[in-house]
Amino acid sequence: MQIQFTRRFSMAHRLRADRSSKCATPHGHNEFVRVSLKAKSPDTVKWGQSNYAQSFDALKRDWHRFVDEALDHAFQLGADDPLIGFFQAHEPDLLPRLLIIPGDPTTEAVALALYHKLNAILSAQVPDFECVRFEIEETPTNTVILTPEDLIHGPRLADWCHRADLSINDLLPPEDWQKKSDPCL
Repeated sequence: MQIQFTRRFSMAHRLRADRSSKCATPHGHNEFVRVSLKAKSPDTVKWGQSNYAQSFDALKRDWHRFVDEALDHAFQLGADDPLIGFFQAHEPDLLPRLLIIPGDPTTEAVALALYHKLNAILSAQVPDFECVRFEIEETPTNTVILTPEDLIHGPRLADWCHRADLSINDLLPPEDWQKKSDPCL
C-alpha cells in the first residue's frame, strides 16, 4: 500500500548552459511535487486497531512545511551563477530564498535534490516510511519521475539535500538553517 501526497509551489530559475534557450532568462513555473510513501515493513500497519501505520498529518507535516516555507517562491540557481554574488553583496537577507545546486537547476536536477531532502526528512521524522516514487510536474505536459533506483546512480548534488531542515543551499551554515527549522529556538 502506498500513500501519496501532492503539494503545489511556485519557483523561478534560469538555465545558463544553453545560452540560446529561452530558459536562459529568469522565469517561473507553478509546479506540483507528488510523493508516494510506503511503510518499510507491512507489520507497521495496525490492522484492526488504528488501521494505519502513521497518520496522514504525521507523514506529510514536515515535508509540507519544507515545501511551503523553504521551497515555495525560491529562486533556483546553479552554483556558478553570478547572481549569487549579487545577492551576497546587495541582498544578503534573501540568501535563504536561493535554492542552489551544481550545474543548471533543471527540473531533473532539482527533483533529485528534493528527493534526497525528502528522504532526510523521513529518516528524521517518520523512519518507518520510505519514498517509493517522487514526481515534479513542471508544466501540465512535463513531469520528472524518480524512484529509489535513480538515487543510487544520481550524483551527490549538495550537502543541504541530505539534512532534515529548511535549508535549500549551503551558503549559510547548517546551524542557521536549524534555527529556522526549529520554532522553539
